[in-house]
Parts: sequence; C-alpha cells; structure tokens
Amino acid sequence: MIDERNFRSSYYEKVGFRSVEEKKSLEMLLRDRPFDKVKLKQFCLRFTVPTMYRNLLWKILLGVIPVYEESHDFVMTQRTAEFLDLKKSLIKAKITDDTTKPHQMFLMMWLLKTRRAKIDISSQMETDLLRAMSKLAESLWNISDANYEQDKLVNVYWILGGFLDQVQKFSSEVARLKENTCSMLEREDKELYNYLNKINALQNLPFEFWFHSCFAGTISDCSITKIWDKLAVGAYRILIFVTIIMLTTMRRCILRCEGLDKVLEVVHNITEETSEVIVNKAIEGWQQSGSVMINPQNPSNYMQNT
Repeated sequence: MIDERNFRSSYYEKVGFRSVEEKKSLEMLLRDRPFDKVKLKQFCLRFTVPTMYRNLLWKILLGVIPVYEESHDFVMTQRTAEFLDLKKSLIKAKITDDTTKPHQMFLMMWLLKTRRAKIDISSQMETDLLRAMSKLAESLWNISDANYEQDKLVNVYWILGGFLDQVQKFSSEVARLKENTCSMLEREDKELYNYLNKINALQNLPFEFWFHSCFAGTISDCSITKIWDKLAVGAYRILIFVTIIMLTTMRRCILRCEGLDKVLEVVHNITEETSEVIVNKAIEGWQQSGSVMINPQNPSNYMQNT
C-alpha cells in the first residue's frame, strides 16, 4: 500500500498535479495581509516552493523584507542604499574592483556588514568556512538569472546574507551534525559505513564543507533550491539527510573506491539527474522523521523540531 501511494504521488508530481495544488495553496497564503510568517514557514517545510514565488518567499522568511507589503518599496530602497554604500566602501579600500566576481563581492560585503571582516580580507576569504560560504554565494548567483542589473544584484546580496546568517547560526553545531550523520549512516547502511571506516574515508569526508556550503557545488544548482527552501526556515538538520542519501545513492561506486580521493571524485561528479533523486529522497526521509511538525501557537520552538 505504501509503495502504491509513493508511486501515485510520484506520478502526480511528474504530470504536474501536485505542483499545481501547492501553487494554489501558496497563492492563498500570499493573499493574507500582513503575510503570516508562521504559515509560510510551515508551507516551506512541507512543500517545494514554486519557482515564481521563491524570491519573494525567501526574502520574507530571511527577514529581507517585512510582512507588511506596503513597506516593501521603502525597505528595498533602504536595502539598495546600504548595498551601494558597502560596495563603494570595498572599492574605496581597493579590496574589490570591476574584475571581482559578484559572489565574492557579496561575501566580502556581508563580512563588512556583520563586522567580521579582517584587515587582510583576501587571506580571510581562504579560510575553510569562507571557502564553503563562497561556494554557496556562487551557486545562489548562478540560479538567479545572473546578470548585472542593480535590482538583481541587490536581491541576491540580501538573500545571500540571510542564508549566511543561517549558516553562522548552526556553525557551532556542525560537529554534532557530523556525529549524528555517522550514527545514522551506521544504522541505515552498515556495510557502507564499515567500508568507509576501513579505508579511513569516513573520518576525512568534508562534512564541514558540505554543511557550511549547504551542498552548493556538490548537488546541482537546479535541485539544491528545494533543500534551501527548508534552510530558509532554519531547518538545518535536513543536511544530515542529504549527506546520508547522497552516500547511499552512490554506494555502488563508493564501494569500488580504494581511498578517500576516489570517494571524493565520485561525490564531486554527481549528475543533475542523480542530484534530483538525492534531494527528493532526502526531503522525504527528513519529513518522515517528523521534522516538519511546528506548533502554530508557539512558532519559536520549531528550530528544536527541525
């Protein structure tokens, strides 16, 4: 019966029925004035955000714009002014110039805004954490119909800042996430777990990079946005499920690897098609674990459940 339901759900999704229903549900929520942030969070946890509404929803959930629609133009005017001030400061300090890639500029601006920038910001950008964040910034830029129109530059910068703030929040939890991932992998696939241990790969897999980059550059940009819908709400534990499903999906190739380098080569060459499978299975497993439950009367506790 479960298999039948899964097949039916998969079929409906392929022919577009499910996405149509979800789109209608979201459109009803977006009629609320002011926007109900708790309900929008619940929607993101339960469903995939339709592409045409993703920019708006991310901006609301990440605090870029308020829930009061009549304030959006004013707030974005202020956001644009701050964006231009930060950009000008980096240029004046000769940290960036016309050759600086947008995603690198955005990250430096975020460091400056959050007072994390050091005197030698170029060396700072080479740290493991900022390398991962840079990959996140690059993927976000790539999926944003990348061009150099000011409105899009401003939107991408502020959305990125929201995601980087989320990463910063769970950064101290990465060691625990890694431990939980290994424990879950041992339960889910003992053979794969033992083999990765045997070739000393499990201890050296780039868990920190995967988590801090939110799998940008590892999972294809076309698929990763479904995971970021959950991260926009702060549901960072979904990254554990992405890791597990990624490794178990690639298990046949991994079990033929003779060392860490070969394992990483397999993981770094995941196709778009396989990325989509990994993301969908990860979301399904995460939802089945009960991670989407939120008490609407006490929305502040949703982080504990995610």
